[in-house]
Amino acid sequence: MNEDLLFILEDGEDQMKKTISHLVEALSKVRAGKASPQMISEVYVDYYGSKTLLSQTANVNTPDPKTILIQPWDKNMIQEIEKAIMASNLGFNPQNDGEVIRIIVPPLTEERRIQLVKYINQEAENNRISIRNTRKKANDEIKSIQKEGASEDDAKMAENKIQELTTEYIKNIDEILSAKEKEILTV
Repeated sequence: MNEDLLFILEDGEDQMKKTISHLVEALSKVRAGKASPQMISEVYVDYYGSKTLLSQTANVNTPDPKTILIQPWDKNMIQEIEKAIMASNLGFNPQNDGEVIRIIVPPLTEERRIQLVKYINQEAENNRISIRNTRKKANDEIKSIQKEGASEDDAKMAENKIQELTTEYIKNIDEILSAKEKEILTV
């Protein structure tokens, strides 16, 4: 097969892998009733005048399924961390005992579970669209290379391969979505 066509296939597959990674990362931040350090991974703290990720100013772990425990490296930062968590609008109420901050993750209501399922379905659909756009771009490039002299058989093989990749990665999205839905809906 033509080298340019092979490059297009590799590039398309790389883009699809990145799309899956993005989906996994986005869904890891969705709260499913079980405490996880990812729930506060996007919280920034005013660390002596500069915005710093919370995870870079403290140890964050989950001693049990309902609690997130934050242990600042600098005890003077406890109030700043507490303020940053409350300002992040994650719906958490941090408890500060002077040494550590505890966040008790409240159980999800049925209404909230349904909202989360709608959100993750929308996120999955956005990623399916991204996969299809990658396929369209690859097919356009394949047609362009065919016009430049690549054989029709090679172009057809490349189009079939990009379709196989599209089908495989969309199936992967559906599996990830199904697992996350089950996790959210499990009480």
